[in-house]
Amino acid sequence: MIKTPEAIVGFCILSILIIVAIVAPLIAPGDPLRIAGRALLAPLTDMSLPLGTDRLGRDVFAGIVHGARTSLLVGAAAALAAIVLGLCVGLIAGLAGGLVDEALMRIVDAFQIVPGFLLALAMVSVVGSAPVVVVIAIALGAWADPARLTRAQVLSIRERDYVAAATVIGMHPAEIAFRQILPQAAPPVLAISATIVAAAILTEAALSFLGLGDPNTVTWGAMIAEGRNVLRSSPWLSIIPGIALIVTVLATYLLSEGLTKALSGTHSKHVRQTDATP
Repeated sequence: MIKTPEAIVGFCILSILIIVAIVAPLIAPGDPLRIAGRALLAPLTDMSLPLGTDRLGRDVFAGIVHGARTSLLVGAAAALAAIVLGLCVGLIAGLAGGLVDEALMRIVDAFQIVPGFLLALAMVSVVGSAPVVVVIAIALGAWADPARLTRAQVLSIRERDYVAAATVIGMHPAEIAFRQILPQAAPPVLAISATIVAAAILTEAALSFLGLGDPNTVTWGAMIAEGRNVLRSSPWLSIIPGIALIVTVLATYLLSEGLTKALSGTHSKHVRQTDATP
């Protein structure tokens, strides 16, 4: 499935980042927020602190490594929640039709009108900055697009011959939904999951940059905000986490683009084979 060049590049970069996030305690043991040396130590000045230190003397390398865990975990959790919610709502709307479909689509429209970042900003400001709250806030701003895409897929798939045949032989509606329709409707939705992960990572970084993240957790957004205070004298404090953020988001978008091409081609081929079956 992952055969396109952009998907391979994105997959390789993300694989490295995931491995780094998993083994972060081994690469940079100890608390990444502890004082590790003198303040504002430039990169490569001390090889025990290869990326230097911030204003408080904290290890920038440790912050980058442990920040990868925060960014990837929040992004993946928010994307998973958004995809699951979107699939469920889209499946119900597409199969139920009528007033149920109309009511659910109006709710989807309402969530699409409000920018996801503003919704997350408002929720985190009111409820709090706990990681679970941040994940829920980001997911609530991202589930509408998967829901609408799922509904469009379901409306098309439910009219096909094999679905009608399953209905005729007396298959339970729930079994038809989850065995006949959902496997065909899910691939296009799953293809955009990487895009949702990238958007979630950016949203989490933006919230941390504004000081709305968990103060006890190291994040790239908070590191960029910290470096802003000494941008002229020590620009690396913002540049290094900024590069890490850009590389992660770019790799995620590359993987999403590759998955979209691969899944759309596979899905189209499967549909043609199904339609050609007598």
